[in-house]
Formats: sequence, C-alpha cells, structure tokens
Amino acid sequence: MAHRGGRKAPLAPLGQRSGVDPVRVRLPSGSGHTTVGGYLGERYGAARVAAMVDEGRFVIERGPVTAATPYEAGVWVWFHRDLAPETPVPFAVGVVHRDERIVVADKPHFLATTPRGRHVTETALARLRRDLGLPLLSPAHRLDRLTAGLVLFVVDPRYRGAYQTLFRDRRVRKEYEAVAPYDPGVELPRTVRSRIVKDRGVIAAREEPGAPNAESRIELLGHHGGLGRYRLLPATGRTHQLRVHMNALGLPLLHDPVYPRVLPETPDDFSRPLQLLARALEFTDPVTGRPRRFESPRELAQWPVPPPVRTPAG
Repeated sequence: MAHRGGRKAPLAPLGQRSGVDPVRVRLPSGSGHTTVGGYLGERYGAARVAAMVDEGRFVIERGPVTAATPYEAGVWVWFHRDLAPETPVPFAVGVVHRDERIVVADKPHFLATTPRGRHVTETALARLRRDLGLPLLSPAHRLDRLTAGLVLFVVDPRYRGAYQTLFRDRRVRKEYEAVAPYDPGVELPRTVRSRIVKDRGVIAAREEPGAPNAESRIELLGHHGGLGRYRLLPATGRTHQLRVHMNALGLPLLHDPVYPRVLPETPDDFSRPLQLLARALEFTDPVTGRPRRFESPRELAQWPVPPPVRTPAG
C-alpha cells in the first residue's frame, strides 16, 4: 500500500511474525527531530522505544535503527509491536479450495478475518499465512468475526485487484444460512429493503427512513421446535445487514449478542456461536472466465442434523 502523497513503500526488510506483517511508519517532514529514535520515542514512548532500539527491533532499508541513526524525512521504518495475549479460538480454519491464485477458506465462528484491534494472531489471515506457508496471502473481502463460513483469499498479489473488484462491484452471489425463531405469521419468502446506518464506535447498526441502501432475500428452509432454518441472500453488503433485517422481521438470530439488544461485553462463550453461516460463494472467475461455486460443509450447531440413513445388511 502506497503512502498517501509519497512513493510506494519498499518491500519490508522484516519478515512476518506469527503470520502478521510488521508495522511500517514513514518519517514526516518538519518533525524537528535529529534522530529516528527521537521521533519514535515521542510517538510511542521514550523508554519503550529506547529498549526496542537496543534490541534492534526498528529497521530501515539499510539496517537496524541505532540511537545515532539520523532523521531523514521520507524514510520508512518497520517494527513488530508487542502483542497482547489472545484467547485461542479452539476451532480450525478449513480450506475448501486452493490453487495458484486463490484460497477459499471455511472460517469458524469467533475468528476474525484479518488483524484488527485486539484480534491479531487469532485471525484467519494470520493462521492461513502461517499454516499454508503463504506470506503474501490477502483477503478479497471480509466476514464478521462472529459469522462462520466462506472467505476468499488471494494467493498471488497480481490478481488481488481482480478478485477484490468482484466483491466491490457485487458480482459475487453470496448465500447464507441462519437459525432464528420460527413465526408462522411472518410471510416468507420475501425481499427486505431498508436504509441501514452504522455510526463509528457504535456496535449496533440501525435502520432509518430514507432511500434503501440494503437488500436481502429471506427464505424459510424448514422449522423445528420453535426454530426456523433460513436461507439469506444479500444483494448488498452493509455492516450487519442480515442480522438487522432478520431482527426487523421479529426473527433475531439465535445467540446474537447485538440484536435485538446489545448485551454486556463478556469473554466469548464458544458453546453459543451466532447461528449465521456464509454457506456459498458463486461468481465468474475474473481470470479464467469460468463459473465457480464453493460451499461450506459446516452445519449450524443449533439445527438438528438428521441421523444417518441405515441400510439393511445384506
């Protein structure tokens, strides 16, 4: 990624750590500092930076930063942050498909797609980079941390834009499954359209009057014991769209900690995953022009799986 207003950053002289890229910083003009360490100390804390400089953990293109490395505007600096301990997500990332261009992963519930906030090493991207030996792997799109199912990653950076554009331009058919209350009074199938807004720093999205910006097709696949199994087909990709639309129908997803009300934040309860699964991805491959469809073999835990059919011994 190029720095705004400057030349493209060179390749990092530091490798990944646990599948996570190093942080990079470009030294700005007019900082008033005479050494790299002085600038970094003001930004990140003088005592911690001094210790990291002594350990050789800050690196520029020509080598490790020392206490005497002179400040030069425009120079890139790389380093690995000290990462806080993370609670391991005790579920594996499946791989549905892998070739020289893409990996289609089957992400479990509770695992973030990419590093963000307090989830860094416990992410699908970090795990796949490490476990598959693919340091240049990058996501073509993202799936919410609490949602399980298919995520497409790009192996070869030359094709990253082509696959990301598929999702940006809504040329991927996404199919989800969910478990939620069953209400015979809710007419299905139906297409729900509304305007969804999510404010920065606010957990829950909301619907408000105005031109619709979100559209979802809702279908009932079956019901059992007061619960329904639903197929959800989003035509748009607003944050929490499917969860908001199901809640608006009076059918909030089972184990949803945000809808219909935001629950107090607690450690993840791995026995109560949000009952939402990205079941299938379907698109025309931008490189080969061939139709492709991938399906997750996962089943939602709260829906009864029929017993295996037994055939008479013979």
